[in-house]
Amino acid sequence: MNVGNGIDTALRSGGLVAAGIRSEADCLAAAEVLAGFDADGVETVRLVFVDQHGILRGKTVVVDAVLSACAHGIGMPSTLLLKDTAHKTVFPVWEGGASVAGMALNGASDVLAAPDLTTATPVPGSPHARRVFCTLHARDGSPLAFSSHEILARAVARLAHHGLQAVVGLEAEFQVFERIDPALDHAQASMPPAAVGTRNLTQGWQFLTDARYAEVEPLLDELRRAAQTTGLGVRTVEIEMGPSQFEFTFEPTDPMTQARRFVLFRALVKEMCHRRGLHASFMARPKLPHAAANGWHIHQSVLHAESGRNAFMPAEAGELTAEAAGWIAGLLRHAPASCLLTTPTVNGYKRFSDYQLAPNRVAWGYDNRGAMVRALLTPGDAASRLENRVADATVNPYFALAAQLLSGLDGIARSESPPPPSNTPYAETAAALPDSLLAAIEAFSDSALYRDTLGESVVDYLLCLKRAEWSRYLAAVTDWEQTEYFNLF
Repeated sequence: MNVGNGIDTALRSGGLVAAGIRSEADCLAAAEVLAGFDADGVETVRLVFVDQHGILRGKTVVVDAVLSACAHGIGMPSTLLLKDTAHKTVFPVWEGGASVAGMALNGASDVLAAPDLTTATPVPGSPHARRVFCTLHARDGSPLAFSSHEILARAVARLAHHGLQAVVGLEAEFQVFERIDPALDHAQASMPPAAVGTRNLTQGWQFLTDARYAEVEPLLDELRRAAQTTGLGVRTVEIEMGPSQFEFTFEPTDPMTQARRFVLFRALVKEMCHRRGLHASFMARPKLPHAAANGWHIHQSVLHAESGRNAFMPAEAGELTAEAAGWIAGLLRHAPASCLLTTPTVNGYKRFSDYQLAPNRVAWGYDNRGAMVRALLTPGDAASRLENRVADATVNPYFALAAQLLSGLDGIARSESPPPPSNTPYAETAAALPDSLLAAIEAFSDSALYRDTLGESVVDYLLCLKRAEWSRYLAAVTDWEQTEYFNLF
């Protein structure tokens, strides 16, 4: 693509500016990125958005078509937003009744994707390509209230309205296996497709053992370097508890940046491992002998916007600031409903078990890894924060982080205080977290907070998707049923 002086003019005269989606300042920044594409020999651009499951969807365009897409947007099938985790459309798009948040989506019509070229990142292993995030809009330019980006953006704005800013850090656990069966037989191309066959790269159960790190250092170095090149803010690379299990942690930043980082990281790991004949999985609890569960721990603090002071940093040891007390109380109060956003799959609830470094009760404690909320609050420490350990690595990070902001802010607004901290987080005295996706669905459906902050139509949209997933799960005959009843009756 030959980028000349007319590039900025073409962007300014495009439909995205006319619809108010992009400003003239945005056009200037986009023109600079396009000039960089030309200089770097970029051939293709992946225009992507984050779907309702936290998965990247989109279209790859040749570089000569990028200017038009950035000026006018590009159509994406609305059905991509209407599918469950099996990629089955669960809204009645052929019956004239598909509508979400007042937007008609019947007939598999398009939504408008608006590329944001300031998000352009390299694609590891494809030096000729770039990946660019898009925001989703109706044809009149209005944002989609139920899109991942918009849900988190509104939560961030609600916090800002109260003079506060959130800072978020992440720990992400996952496994990488050798792929021994790619599951490409015709009979395995079902919906969803058959699981691939795997074997371990490490034996596991030697948490943070240096010798185990050495066994897989070439792979971990490759993933780390790619993540760093992509600007994902990697802080540590660790051997986790289970076989073939690893953890990356990420430096703290604002929620929107962190959500985008994790989506990119999950895609990067899966793509790079696939190229090496490996299979990476972020599944909460894989059905593999001796496999460990994968968590996704959310470190969070709140700053006063004017001063930049950490609102959670106590003056005295064992003391909670008003903001920290309210935030903890809000996380606990809304934990059952929030599980639909932090633990979004049937499988995730099988991670909640006693004494496994994953919570199963609604409790908090000081530096206690069994508690749902782990308080790391030290006088004079600007990094004072809370760690919510409830989420797993299958999250849509935009939804999960929005849940933290909305719940915590509600606790502050109510001037709530949490119960006393727990030293026995697995004790039966504390309320239990939901024990199934169905229980989370019911709690989310009954949540006044989410119906008020997300809107009735967005809540109902998410419920429709998850109820479809739960119904398919109930319809499946499990190994347990076959063993329990096939011989007996």
